Amino acid sequence: MSQSSPYIYSFLGLLPFWILCTSSTNKCVVRHEAADCSHLKLTQVPDDLPANITVLNLTHNQLRRLPPDNFTRYSQLTTLDGGFNSISKLEPELCQKLPLLEILNLEHNELSHLSERTFIFCVNLMELHLRSNSIQKIENDPFQNLKNLIKLDLSHNGLSSTKLGSQLQLENLQELLLSNNKINILRREELDFLGNSSLKKLELSSNPVKEFSPGCFHAIGKLFGLSLNNAQLNPNLTEQLCLELSNTSIQNLSLSNSQLYRTSNMTFVGLKHTNLTVLDLSHNNLNVIDNGSFVWLPRLEYFFLGYNNIEHLFSHSLYGLLSVRYLDLRRSFTKQSTALTSRPRIDDFSFQWLKCLEYLNMGDNNFPGIKSNMFTGLIKLKHLSLSDSFTSLRTLTNETFLSLARSPLVTLNLTKNKISKIESGAFSCLGHLQVLDLGLNEIGQELTGQEWRGLGNIVEIYLSYNKYLQLTPGSFALVPSLQLLMLRRVALRNVDTSPSPFHSLRNLVVLDLSNNNIANINDKLLEGLEKLEILELQHNNLARLWKRANPSGPVYFLKGLSHLHILNLGSNGFDEIPAEVFKGLSELKSIDLGLNNLNIFPLSVFDDQASLKSLNLQKNLITSVEKDVFGPAFRNLSNLDMSFNPFDCTCESIAWFVNWINSTHTNISDLSSHYLCNTPPQYHGFPVMLFDISACKDSAPFELFFIINTSILLIFIFTVLLIHFEGWRISFYWNVSVHRVLGFKEIDRQPEQFEYAAYIIHAYKDRDWVWENFSPMEEKDQTLRFCLEERDFEAGVLELESIVNSIKRSRKTIFVITQHLLKDPLCKRFKVHQAVQQAVEQNLDSIILIFLEDIPDYKLNHALCLRRGMFKSHCILNWPVQKERSTESWKK
Repeated sequence: MSQSSPYIYSFLGLLPFWILCTSSTNKCVVRHEAADCSHLKLTQVPDDLPANITVLNLTHNQLRRLPPDNFTRYSQLTTLDGGFNSISKLEPELCQKLPLLEILNLEHNELSHLSERTFIFCVNLMELHLRSNSIQKIENDPFQNLKNLIKLDLSHNGLSSTKLGSQLQLENLQELLLSNNKINILRREELDFLGNSSLKKLELSSNPVKEFSPGCFHAIGKLFGLSLNNAQLNPNLTEQLCLELSNTSIQNLSLSNSQLYRTSNMTFVGLKHTNLTVLDLSHNNLNVIDNGSFVWLPRLEYFFLGYNNIEHLFSHSLYGLLSVRYLDLRRSFTKQSTALTSRPRIDDFSFQWLKCLEYLNMGDNNFPGIKSNMFTGLIKLKHLSLSDSFTSLRTLTNETFLSLARSPLVTLNLTKNKISKIESGAFSCLGHLQVLDLGLNEIGQELTGQEWRGLGNIVEIYLSYNKYLQLTPGSFALVPSLQLLMLRRVALRNVDTSPSPFHSLRNLVVLDLSNNNIANINDKLLEGLEKLEILELQHNNLARLWKRANPSGPVYFLKGLSHLHILNLGSNGFDEIPAEVFKGLSELKSIDLGLNNLNIFPLSVFDDQASLKSLNLQKNLITSVEKDVFGPAFRNLSNLDMSFNPFDCTCESIAWFVNWINSTHTNISDLSSHYLCNTPPQYHGFPVMLFDISACKDSAPFELFFIINTSILLIFIFTVLLIHFEGWRISFYWNVSVHRVLGFKEIDRQPEQFEYAAYIIHAYKDRDWVWENFSPMEEKDQTLRFCLEERDFEAGVLELESIVNSIKRSRKTIFVITQHLLKDPLCKRFKVHQAVQQAVEQNLDSIILIFLEDIPDYKLNHALCLRRGMFKSHCILNWPVQKERSTESWKK
């Protein structure tokens, strides 16, 4: 025992380490060569992860160091994320252990010093994130060996200078992020370490920059993008900035929220010798744009002027912007005033210089209206947004958009403008328009169809959320190209007019008639909409249409929509559903019947919905979910919502459903909390998925077993009874059939010449009766000759041989049936067999039975194996009652 103690103690000593390794493996999630060990409160790097991982996430832990030896096992790492820890020092040997490392993230740590050797072995590093540390100064050249570095993030530190090295380095750097530091002066000598770099982005936002020293940006090899957002630049400092950017490669300049409250014709003069294509001046509280302010920017393509406070856009304010394709003016004219003269103004022809403009966003502004020449000159404009832009644009007339007559406008957004009326031909000059959004206004009128005159290419019209719309048969007759029509919550009137207001929309794909409290529609409403794929009819009052008690029966308004994919009929008050309501809708992918009062579903209601992917039946009165009803709909289902129904938790009602939901891969949200039993009382509030169906096992196998056993038993009983009562008949006719089918007769047999008319088989004690009755017959008819054993058997021939020969030479065989015959051993064993065999080979009519006594059939069968049923009725004679038939029988 004493010898084994050291081993026990050693084991106990190593046990905590083993537990630590095991627990780390259990907590870290490894997927596709990536290990996620974040949020585990780790104090050291796990050493039991797979050696082939390429990504390791150690964020949000309690790490203070990244010991190189801990990474020896993970030499395949290409990404190491150690952000949000307490790391204060980075050892140079880390990259030596990770030769393939490309991305290193150490943001939100406690690094304060970077030595010249810190990244000396990180030669393959492409991204280095050091955001939100405590680095206040970069000494020497810590990044000199990072020749492949593309992105360097040093934002949110305490740097007061842009100097990151004293020698040329970072020749492949494309993004340098220095935002949220303490840099106040940009000096040439502090940026000359980037002399061989081509920066796509230099991020200096949120720095207190007050001075741009001469040639500061020329120290950089090539500078394509510069961001100085939130930098407290005034107009003078902005002008100085632009002068320093002169003759550089700058293409993207962002000056958002830089206190540029005014621009003059000299503000951007320094950019005239650049290729600037993107300029962001948003969020500047800019209120004055002098004429010719942007004349120096002929190559500008994307211009962001949103979220300013421009008071007056002069006719030449935008002069010189010859190449601008995108102009953002959202919330740029928002000054509130009751006096019309004090409201923001845009002079006529202000946009005429923008010959290449394709997209103009003027939403969320405060214009009084559209002037006659406001948009004149925008010869390439395709997309115009005027959402919530006007204070008094109540009526759209045929002159409202005249200034856009020469514009190839494709989309027009007029939402939230309090428009109340659309006059005839209001859009007649917009022949190229494809998308028109008039939603969220106050339109209240009858649509005659003339409102859309001239919109020959229109594809989408949005009219949702307006005051009211009264439809007519011609409401959309002039826009047959329409594919999407949104009429949600517009208090639709006259929907049941005939012909249907939608009868001409043969290309319609999406139709939204929801939230209109529609109660009356006819079965012709959607007739001809063969391309319709999405139909929204929720939140109406269509319950009466599907009632059997409806005067004209259920209204099948969905018929003919063979390409329908999505159908929403929620919140309509339905409490009945016809069996054929979805017949022919074989392409349906989604049905929403939620928030109705449905309880009973016909058996065949979902038979055509084999392609259904989503079914919503929430908040109905469904108590039973049976396979015969829902089986076809559930076959390929991806999403099901039957929550908040009063399920009846009995075997007959939900046994199949419970088994299905516990085995399906269909997505069923809140299954445990929103699918509860209502009845019976003992299961009230009990989760449906936990209902025990063990007592509801399908009885079908037992029923089948019972049916099979019962059938076998009945067949057996029937067979026994048949054999018992009719076995002799079956056996007899079987023998006859076998003899005849298998050919017991001779082939090409010659017609036989019989010597006797009949061979008489009788008991020895009946010989006198035979002689007395058959001999007189021979005397009367010389052609009639019977074979009588006492007279006609040849002498010297064996008796058995004589019997066989005599039977063969006789046309018929007569049995004289008496009690004596039944007891005669020779007759029972030999004569009867030979006679029957002869009859089988020749003719069953060749045997005649003469009953001298009343012999029961069972005795006859028991003694001679004969039954009356084996012979035809004319071959059976009862003596003497049928005596008159005897002569005729002999003759036959």
